Amino acid sequence: MTRFLLDALSTPALLIGLIAVLGLALQKSSLDVIVKGAIKAALGFVVLQCGGQILCMSLETFGKLFEEAFHLQGVVPNNEAITSIAIGELGLTTSLIMLFGMFFNLVVARFTPMKYIFLTGHHTLFMAALIAAVFHASGYPMVTTIVIGSVLLGFLLAFFPSLVQWVMRRITGSDDFALGHFGTMGYLFAALIGKFVGGRSKSIEEIAFPKSLMFFRDTTLSMVLTMFPLFLIVALTTYFSSGEARFQEIIGKNQDIIVFCMIESIIFAAGIYVVLQGVRLILAEILPAFKGISERLVPHAKPAMDCPLVFPFAPNAVLVGFLCSFLGGLTGLAVCGLLKWTLILPGVIPHFFCGATAGVFANATGGRRGCVVGAFSHGLLITFLPIMLLPVLGSLGFQNTTFGDSDFAIVGTILGHLAMLFKEYTINGINLPF
Repeated sequence: MTRFLLDALSTPALLIGLIAVLGLALQKSSLDVIVKGAIKAALGFVVLQCGGQILCMSLETFGKLFEEAFHLQGVVPNNEAITSIAIGELGLTTSLIMLFGMFFNLVVARFTPMKYIFLTGHHTLFMAALIAAVFHASGYPMVTTIVIGSVLLGFLLAFFPSLVQWVMRRITGSDDFALGHFGTMGYLFAALIGKFVGGRSKSIEEIAFPKSLMFFRDTTLSMVLTMFPLFLIVALTTYFSSGEARFQEIIGKNQDIIVFCMIESIIFAAGIYVVLQGVRLILAEILPAFKGISERLVPHAKPAMDCPLVFPFAPNAVLVGFLCSFLGGLTGLAVCGLLKWTLILPGVIPHFFCGATAGVFANATGGRRGCVVGAFSHGLLITFLPIMLLPVLGSLGFQNTTFGDSDFAIVGTILGHLAMLFKEYTINGINLPF
């Protein structure tokens, strides 16, 4: 039973389904309504995940070609990679911090003004793994690690959504749901930069295209037509610098270069389309179900969900945010090289998901000018923040790897230094009570 509960809570689709069951049950809905709501909510998340996997597949190929084309070597921030290492060593501790942390999230939402329930299961797992790794490597007992880690995680799950809800209201035009994603400080940074530089700049969604270019108003078509030249540039550069054999080895098939770029651009746009459909399905089911939780368990509670849920509200900002954030990452990489710092390579996947979200946030506060500058600034931020975290993770035994999203870098850096500071106190005779 314990294994089932831990696995269910760490599986996002099942977590969303369980939340729907709880919410509908608290509203005393009939069994058929509960079953329908749970399955459709879980199905919506699976559709969202499938879209994300399609995007990741396309972007991973782009990233490999980019690194090969320009002969780049360095650290690529990757949440999944470092989490898998931590779980391999601290699986039980991480799972218990996650389980009790989600419970404390409900407590914080019930008794504080931060009425947010974090539903992004994989990010909850990532943060639990980071907390477990920091405390364990700092020499704290398992019980201490679980107790302090759970309380800290529960607080963070409510705290970060509360920081950007004022922007979410501008994006969505409502106060029905919140953002539950640990790139929050990056989005807040982009929104504040956008507000500062935006002035009276109009929304990027209001671009007036000439009649001959009206097809750019179609999000899917604009995605294809924008990604095709990007794929073509890195593919041709790889082809001529490393040879045809190496190019085909990277893409994993023997295919004409133009055909490859066309298909990959269409696959990318298809991924966006599937993600948007999943988002709409989740919102249609989880928001009505969540009323039961907000009415019975946690009054006025709001579900905090994954970052793609803002994509349908500003599709142009999604694309511009990705491109400008990636450009910011390249600029940050150049700065690292000039200063002879560790090279943080711009990971295409974090720059897409986080950069696109930063673009939506910056557009909401500063229009098209804010979107461009805010997303670019976000790209710089998620390049330099992991450099701060690298020494902490290195001292914990995780060399040459780091988290990619802003909140992990900030929490990990602060927590790592605090853990070592308090460890010095315990060595000097001021011991923790457990």
